[in-house]
Amino acid sequence: MKKKLQPNELWTGTYHGRHDGRSVTVTATRDDTRPEPYAWTCTCGASQTFPAEDGVDRTAWRHTHPTLWDQVRQRITRLLPTR
Repeated sequence: MKKKLQPNELWTGTYHGRHDGRSVTVTATRDDTRPEPYAWTCTCGASQTFPAEDGVDRTAWRHTHPTLWDQVRQRITRLLPTR
């Protein structure tokens, strides 16, 4: 599923990977009308914004390719009871 860009958004990158046991796609964009113009949005529903380009690619990549520690943390979170 491809993210539909708004007329004022510019595509800056796409990342494909897996997390939580399913395939995901992250789309990175730039939109100068937002207070933080750089952002990425994942097909899982997660998103993050940035004031500058630094960090967008790194965090988008890590979201689609979680480290072993990230995977362990995700599993622990799923096993803990919710309040």
